Amino acid sequence: MRRIAIQERSDWRETATGFGFRFHTIDGEPYWDESAYYAFSLRQIEEDLEDPTTELHEMAMGLVGEIVASEEMMDQLAVPADYRDWIAESWRRGEPHLYGRMDLAYDGKGPAKLFELNYDTPTALYEAAFFQWVWLDQQKARGQLPDAADQYNLLQDLLVETFATMAPDLAKPLYFSAVRDSLEDQGTIEYLRDCAEQAGVTTRSIAIEDIGLSTDSRFTDLEDYVIESLFKLYPLEFLFAERFGPALPRSGIRLIEPPWKTLLSNKGILPLLWQKHRGHPNLLEAYFETATSEALAPGWVRKPLYSREGANVTVILADGSQHVAAGPYDDSSWIRQAAHPLPQFDGNYAVIGSWVVADRAAGIGIREDTTLITRDTSRFVPHIIVD
Repeated sequence: MRRIAIQERSDWRETATGFGFRFHTIDGEPYWDESAYYAFSLRQIEEDLEDPTTELHEMAMGLVGEIVASEEMMDQLAVPADYRDWIAESWRRGEPHLYGRMDLAYDGKGPAKLFELNYDTPTALYEAAFFQWVWLDQQKARGQLPDAADQYNLLQDLLVETFATMAPDLAKPLYFSAVRDSLEDQGTIEYLRDCAEQAGVTTRSIAIEDIGLSTDSRFTDLEDYVIESLFKLYPLEFLFAERFGPALPRSGIRLIEPPWKTLLSNKGILPLLWQKHRGHPNLLEAYFETATSEALAPGWVRKPLYSREGANVTVILADGSQHVAAGPYDDSSWIRQAAHPLPQFDGNYAVIGSWVVADRAAGIGIREDTTLITRDTSRFVPHIIVD
């Protein structure tokens, strides 16, 4: 695994705009960064990333049945009591899921370590699945990359295939929804909607703020049509806390991701995985924080059960140095995870997002930050496979 500088395409911004990549620059700062790329050997991809991703996913999936059958585990994950039966039933009915991203620390040598699962509302998809492939194809055509360069990227094919598999059991149309003013979230659902339509699924889009509720607890669009199938790029725990939340269990709506997926997006899954697979080479030691837990010691990380973009994470390294990210999740329950600093390349800390579509390892995307905590100001950097 190497970070290699490369000349940017002179027209990459125009190319991005032409492909609908509207969030390539955020608040005047680059989000897409093609001034460098990461190069992997095929062995590193297959043995160090793809195989562990498959195994970690199977381990996590193996816990869901235990969680939904255990009030103790539901308590540990702080799942609201009013939604537990609904979540459990979605699992028992076998409601299918679409995709997820696990964040891994990997330096090209030692085993990849799981930082967390982003299995309810994962972003960084469009740039991983589509735009970094465009970059690869164009840079090869322009002689900037070797003709033999490849990419670990099966995402689009598997997304289309999975939508096609889901299609017969989905009420039509399938609505896609996200926060109206989030360019990144809107870009993600536009891409997923296109994948669904390639699979023959009839779709519509609606801002999450525009979804209504009928007198008989059915969710509706702006024309008062009932929404029976919904892909929502909006955290389920946010819905639980909002006024429409109590209607979810009786609404009859089919969600993608299904309700049971929220259990795997909860960082409490990390100590549960450690309890069941203690010492696994791809896991970090992790525990639930309790009222009697001692102060956070060097060599540990404190994380809320639910947070995004590194918010409210505290890292205390073995040397005693402390790294803190502020955020809105300070009223959460917490876990503690052994500190395992991200590898640094040319002053950048790189985290690997390893994707799973349905139940198949599907590709990677890499984000860089100038700090140990990957935040919403991180940059996406493409990758290749070359031996």
